[in-house]
Formats: sequence, C-alpha cells, structure tokens
Amino acid sequence: MSARWVVGIDLGTTHTALAAIDLQGLGNGPAAAAEVMVVPQLIAPGTLDARALVPSFLYFAHPSEAALGLPWDGARRFAVGEYARTRAAESPARVVSSAKSWLCHVGVDRRGPILPPGAPDDIEKISPVEAAFRYLDHLSEAWLAERGVPLGEQDVVLTVPASFDAAARDLTVEAAYAAGLENVTLLEEPQAALYAWIAGSGESWRAHLGPGDVALVVDVGGGTTDFSAIEAVERDGVLELTRIAVGDHILLGGDNMDLALAHGVAQKLRDAGKELDSWQMVALTHSCRAAKERLLGDASVTSAPIAIASRGSALFGSALRAELTRDDVTRVLVDGFFPMVAESARPAARARVGLTQIGLPYAADPAVTKHLAAFLSRQAGAGGRHGQLLHPSAVLFNGGVVKAEAVRARLLDALSHWLKEDGAPAPRVLPGADPDLAVARGAAHYGLVRRGKGLRIRGGTARAYYVGIESPAPAVPGVEPPIVALCVAPFGMEEGTHAELPAHELGLVVGEPVRFRFFGSSVRRNDHAGTALTRWQPGELDELAPIEIELPAEGRREGDVVAVELAAQITAVGTLLLEAVPREPTTAGERWKIELGVRSG
Repeated sequence: MSARWVVGIDLGTTHTALAAIDLQGLGNGPAAAAEVMVVPQLIAPGTLDARALVPSFLYFAHPSEAALGLPWDGARRFAVGEYARTRAAESPARVVSSAKSWLCHVGVDRRGPILPPGAPDDIEKISPVEAAFRYLDHLSEAWLAERGVPLGEQDVVLTVPASFDAAARDLTVEAAYAAGLENVTLLEEPQAALYAWIAGSGESWRAHLGPGDVALVVDVGGGTTDFSAIEAVERDGVLELTRIAVGDHILLGGDNMDLALAHGVAQKLRDAGKELDSWQMVALTHSCRAAKERLLGDASVTSAPIAIASRGSALFGSALRAELTRDDVTRVLVDGFFPMVAESARPAARARVGLTQIGLPYAADPAVTKHLAAFLSRQAGAGGRHGQLLHPSAVLFNGGVVKAEAVRARLLDALSHWLKEDGAPAPRVLPGADPDLAVARGAAHYGLVRRGKGLRIRGGTARAYYVGIESPAPAVPGVEPPIVALCVAPFGMEEGTHAELPAHELGLVVGEPVRFRFFGSSVRRNDHAGTALTRWQPGELDELAPIEIELPAEGRREGDVVAVELAAQITAVGTLLLEAVPREPTTAGERWKIELGVRSG
C-alpha cells in the first residue's frame, strides 16, 4: 500500500513529537506545511489531554493503583507522557527517563533490563531499546485511533543525534520495527532543524544564506549537545547545502542542568538541617526540571516552589519544601554551563576513578562554550585552516535549553568575541526557529525532499570509517603487531551507496572467536575508500567499540584463514555494512557480513 502521509518523529531525550504532511493532492505545487499532531496522554489518573509534546517518560503503576487506561487500552498498567513525568518527582524508582542517552551508551547492554537504574528488584525494569519502543508505540496507537490507518503504512522519518554511532542508529531502528514502523528512514537532528527552517522560510531562506556561508546548528537538548556545520555552495549556478562537519557525541544538556539546580536546592535544605537520600535527590532533580521549565517559559514568574516527599512518606503533606528563583536558574545555567571563555579554551578532562558505578558517560566538563570552541577549532584544522576557528556566518539554535534568551545571548556573545579576534564578522541568527517542534517538522519535510520536492542537504556519513588490519610481524615481548587502518567508508559517503575498495591481500579467520577493530575520523576528509594508514596523529582517529564474533566456517576447518576481498556499503538507515567475499568460494554467493558498532551478545 502506498503511503498517504510522510511522518516526521522527533524521539527526544525529554520530549517526543510527531508531524505529518498529507500527500493526497500534493501534485506539482509547493511543498505543504507539516502539521504537528496533538497526542492524547494521561496528565493525571483518569484525565486525558492531547498535547503536541509527549514527555519521554515511562511510569509503571504500583499494584495498589488503578489502571492507567487510555481510549485504546483501558487496562494499561503503565503511562507514557505527561503523567509519567509528573510521577518522576513523586516516585522516581518507577519512572524511566533519559532512555535515549542510555541507548547510545556502549558500556552497557542496551537490550538488557537496566532502567530505571538502581530501582528495587520488585519494580519492573526494561531495556533502553524497549523504552524507545514504548514511546514510539504510544505514537503509533494514538495515530491509529485518530486516523484509522496504521502508522506503519506511512513513510516515517525518525531523527537521531548527528553524533549517534552505528550501533545506536541500529538500535533506534530496532525499536521502530518493534512498534510496527517498517518503512523508516533516519535523519540527523541538526539537519532536520535546518529543513524546518527552510520549509518555514519559503524562498526567503536564500536571503539569509548565500554562496560561501556556513550555518552553525547549535542543538542543546535534554540529554545531548550537538554541533553541525552546513555550507552553502554554488554549483553550476544552483545553490546547494552540504553538511561539512559534525561534532562529537557530548552527553551534556538539560539533564545536567537540572542536576546542577538540584544540588543548589539540596545545599539550601542541608543548611536547614535536612539531609536527602539518593532517591530524594532523584525526585528533587525532576522537581527542579519542572520549576526550571516554568521559570524559563513564563517571564512573569519569578520563583517556583519545590516539594519532595520526606523519608518514609509519599504524601506531600509531609514534604520537604524549598524554592527556586529565576536568578538561581539564570546563574546556574548561564554562568555554569555557558561561561565566557577564550577561543583557545578546551573541555577539561579529569582523572578517572578505578572503580565506578555503572551510569551514563556524562561529559567531564559542563562548559558548553568550551566544547563549541573545540569543535570550531578542530573543523577549521580539518579544512586546512590550522590555528583559526571555523567561521560560521549564521547560527540556527535548536533544543529546549536554547529557548532561554539569556542562553542564546551568551552563545552569540562568545561566538562574536572569538570571530572578532580572527577578524571575521559576528554571525547572524537565522530567524523563526522553533526549538521544541522544529525537528519533527523538519523530518516530515525531509520526507518530501526524498520525493524530489525541495532542496536536499548533502552530507552522507559524518565520519570516515576504517577497519584495523593486523600486519604480520615476529613476536616481540611487550610489543603488539602493527595495525594498518584501512578506509572502508570515506567522509560524506551517502546512505544506500557502496564503496569501491581496491583489491588487497587480506585473510579472514573463520570458525573461531575473533575481534574486529574499527576506527572513525571526523577530520580526515580527503581519504578515499582503500586508503591505508600505517600511522596517524593523536586525535585523528578514534577507536570505536570492537566487534567480537565467530564467523561460520561454511564447510571449512575451524581457524582457517580465507583469502578475501572487502566490500562496504552505508545502509539506508546509516549503518556501515562490511562484507568479506572469498576469492575462492566453496558455495555460490558465499560471503561474511560484519555490521559496524553492533556489540556481540
């Protein structure tokens, strides 16, 4: 069945949203505007409301509670959305949050029941993949209830951070498939935000971006900070947009800021002789998030009350009370996370403790401005401008954190100061952005672009990818055999394309456990498929999560070394698929496949 709608879904750390464009009657006219769907969700027991934003929270009901029914499932024992977020401040051990951040954590089993972390054994736990599935399934159920046709029959564009690795992308698609969304395309969130800006601006966007301009997308959301640079290039008299740089995956965002506010309130309570246990601290963090959003969303509000249950009590009549003021929020957020720093400033690294609890790998340095300076400097070096910053001429803000005027002003002040030192003009702000809903709207618009309606942002892979090949060498005590990094996917390789790899004398070990090493680089942009690196500078290549696997012997002996040639492709969902094709196959079509970033087991 052909799709009637193209649907964009922003599966965010703190909010999820859906926008759609009706394809009926589209014809050859201008692209239609994306319509944001208001999604029914519980806001209190027995109270349903339809809202554009669905908080990315999941609450499991206590056995003593009544069912958390919805129109399509009256006996449901869990809630997704606003009510789940409310319960996070009252019963945090029963609430899953920040699942998206866990989805990209390579140090845990992302298919294992680990959320909520630290919850007692008598409370149901689920995996990050299942949490993502439940959010998407809620959207799918709401869509079916409203429109009478399955969401899985539509063309769905699902967004991910630009810095998501291949494994996190693959797991996101796995969650979508579980929710019945079989026709899924992935799109990077910063690109989606720019697509939304282009769609909202109409043809006037060309008045803001011209040949040679570089648009910096600063996306500070609930769980991550993403930087992307997109250049406007004129080719044969036609203006094109090309994504030229993507920053590292920085686990730094609104979650960190909520925790910082919670520590400040906790100190006030401590000064009053009131100590908090670990679960009260989690509840306080959720309460501070709600207070922060209220203070930043309503200029007339100067303070917001905070209340968390006392030990041994779930009643607010026996609650610990405090207050968060607008000055507190501004001081902690702006000065703590967006300090004015020199362009040479870099994020600080701290020595790691030998033993640590399993948790999210948050950025060690909370200063977003330091991470931004490092990104601009690194990308300038990649473009051959060593010693200078990449000079963005325009800035597009995205993400809930940058809704605060004080945050945007500080980021612009820092950028203007750095560029002035390099003799470049201050960047201008691209107008009309919607930090909350832009990603969903832009994803839906991209669905039209894929059908030939609208300007496409060229980009492909945000990194070049390499596989490690062990060189033969005599055994020497304490010396590992040298590794050659073979480029299998160059920077900017488009989804759905193959890389032509020149023939190499390679041997593949089959029938016994082996370990594949992979590397990525966001700065080596001129390497082509087949480039072999015997040495590289520190910071040029980052080693990715290895793949430990036993490739089937296929009728050969265990431990045989098979002469093979390599083939590589970037799949439609943005993962790297490496294939080893034997030069002398034992059966027709014999080959082994290894997918980058998918952890064994």
